[in-house]
Amino acid sequence: MSTAIVTDSTSDIPFDVLKKYNIFQIPVDLIIGNKTYLDGFDLSRNDFYIQLPHLKQLPTTAAPSAGRFLALYEKIFDQGFSKIISIHAASGLSGIFNAARLASLEFSQKIYVVDSQQLSLGLGFQVIASAKAAQENIPFQTILKGIESIKERVHVYALLDTFEYIQRSGRISWARARIGSILSIKPIIELKEGEVINRGLARAREKGIKFLGDVLQGLGDLEDLVVLHTNAIQDGKNFIQQFAPSGIQNPLLVNVTTIIGTHVGPNGLGFAAVVK
Repeated sequence: MSTAIVTDSTSDIPFDVLKKYNIFQIPVDLIIGNKTYLDGFDLSRNDFYIQLPHLKQLPTTAAPSAGRFLALYEKIFDQGFSKIISIHAASGLSGIFNAARLASLEFSQKIYVVDSQQLSLGLGFQVIASAKAAQENIPFQTILKGIESIKERVHVYALLDTFEYIQRSGRISWARARIGSILSIKPIIELKEGEVINRGLARAREKGIKFLGDVLQGLGDLEDLVVLHTNAIQDGKNFIQQFAPSGIQNPLLVNVTTIIGTHVGPNGLGFAAVVK
């Protein structure tokens, strides 16, 4: 009885980690103009963030179809796995979870689809822990309990460089109300229980970064940490040097997927942390 772990590309899990723990990942669609790209395959993140401010029309995103999930699930079962845990982006922010759920109905309770209520490594940490447990042949129900534990202990915060992209995306009600000159204000957001919550506004980037650092250091002892950015790698390195707790050796620094970056814009900075 072996369990496979499936996720989507909004999890931001580095390729070497996907390979190490045999995690199956389905790419999300990024649509720029009339062209559709598979996230992680057809366009580098660096190139995307360079182009983004110059695009006349904001890119859009689309969940993989239930048919694509169906094909992936069939491939996994053909490899000899007996069960699948499929863990995906917050259902309140994306249709990915629902597409996976619809596909899973074809397999008579062999697939358990999880709403991570998170994005990026807030989702990714749940996936990685599950994959580690699956490799150790931990019982199925115990793996699911582990997911719930991390879901309760993960914290994801970010400083956006502008209101522009989150407002234009139209997905966040409080952001839609922000117009005009306030676009120059930098929102601080938390992703919690599937919602994007406004945690403050910074007029200066440095103050916003310090706010993030204070939040991180106030979390207490950490089990995992990754610093996230959208083409702001030097800020990310500086943030690690200044604020990362000594107990975390060499935290990951991840340039966030284009699917999330479409809605937050370039020069964003944040973190995902799991408390002990």
